[in-house]
Amino acid sequence: MNTVRARHLTLGCAALLVLSACASKHPLTPPPTAAPAFHGLQSLADLDTKPPSRRHLDIQTWKTAEGANVLFVEAHELPMFDLRLIFAAGSSQDQGKPGLAMLTNAMLDEGVPGKNVEAVAAGFESLGAEFGNGAYRDMAMLSLRSLSTPDLQEPALALFEQVLGQPTFPASSLVRIKNQLLASFNDDKQNPATLGSRAMNDRLFGTHPYAHATEGTARTIPGITTAQLRAFHKRAYAAGNAVIALAGDLTREQAEAIAAEVSRSLPEGPALPATVQPDKPTPGLTHIEFASKQTHLKLAELGIDRQDPDYAALSVGNQILGGGGFGTRLMSEVREKRGLTYGVYSSFTPMQARGPFSIELQTRAELSEGTLKLVQDVFRDYLANGPTQKELDDAKRQLTGSFPLSTASNSQIVGQLGAIGFYHLPLNFLENFMDQAQGLTLDQVKSALNKHLNADDLVIVTVGPTVAQKPLPPPTDHPTEPALGVPEH
Repeated sequence: MNTVRARHLTLGCAALLVLSACASKHPLTPPPTAAPAFHGLQSLADLDTKPPSRRHLDIQTWKTAEGANVLFVEAHELPMFDLRLIFAAGSSQDQGKPGLAMLTNAMLDEGVPGKNVEAVAAGFESLGAEFGNGAYRDMAMLSLRSLSTPDLQEPALALFEQVLGQPTFPASSLVRIKNQLLASFNDDKQNPATLGSRAMNDRLFGTHPYAHATEGTARTIPGITTAQLRAFHKRAYAAGNAVIALAGDLTREQAEAIAAEVSRSLPEGPALPATVQPDKPTPGLTHIEFASKQTHLKLAELGIDRQDPDYAALSVGNQILGGGGFGTRLMSEVREKRGLTYGVYSSFTPMQARGPFSIELQTRAELSEGTLKLVQDVFRDYLANGPTQKELDDAKRQLTGSFPLSTASNSQIVGQLGAIGFYHLPLNFLENFMDQAQGLTLDQVKSALNKHLNADDLVIVTVGPTVAQKPLPPPTDHPTEPALGVPEH
């Protein structure tokens, strides 16, 4: 999937982030000893109707001769495999050229020796294979899903390796993608959510590499050259900077052969240094004037990095505050009792360095100041008093029910493997997470929240019109008006 064509999708936590703070995972029971046989599978589309499998992750790991880290899970239930490569090649590596990482990743499948972008896409399609790519703050990724029969697997891998190691970066494609980006930047000027997000990143991260938008800016994109793309590819897509995740219908010997072949196709080079930690931002409110009937509210402060030992406690604590749907503290107080918004959500986004903890919603413009104060009061009260026992028990039950879905397919497994490898997590991280989450006490959740969050440290960005304010309606079990703040964009 070309990054430009899907630039508003999130990673991420990624797409690639193991256990986003909003959706937790659970260890799985072992698969049956005899895998079911499937006959006559002609296309990956045939897999859409098959139920997800529950499987135990027996993760095997090794290094290739060129220095790539490999994580592999053998699973023969279906005649297919998923391959994902993760590189420390996100926008935090742009080095003063915002958009360079994203453009490099977007250009990889635009051409290889002897094939243009149409031929590359047709090549994967003719083999029943799926190719994907994307660039985010910390990382960039490329993925391949293929049937495991040799007549399809081998040519699919050969084409994938060309995209990885021999991109031609055609000038015509670069012009086209730049024009797409520049057009999208103009559209973003009319999108209050995007305006608010960019202002928040600037306020929250200052001069840190996380501050600028992954897709760059209208000022930086035009000046990026093919030579810069080639240099970035050579440096950031090096074998020593790669994590190779494999899952599916492969033996260990076959997985080793694929990993070695893929690793050899990459430029030679070491791992890039991890992103430095950001400085603590100055709290306060920034308002962006925007003609609308609604106001977007964004509240954030620095949270944790991906290796923080309080990850499980904060994930559960956030789930109770605003990480789920109905029934969270924020949703109950802001929507269900007062009808002030369509939805209000909180999340942690841990990365190599400390990522944001954020709360987001939109509401009627004339109620925005009161709604902002209400959200702050709910947050402050939650930190002061912590969750109730019922809230904690409900959150644990929700984890137990939802966790198996996180590794129910090969593509989900390689996502977990890629994150475990990229963030240097222990191989038994998923099992440990669930054990830690299920054993949490009220005091442990409250202590972790207050260790990392402070209601006085919030950076606040509002986007909307300046209008006379009205008092908030009183809380009730049956609001007289329907929920407001239906997303406009």
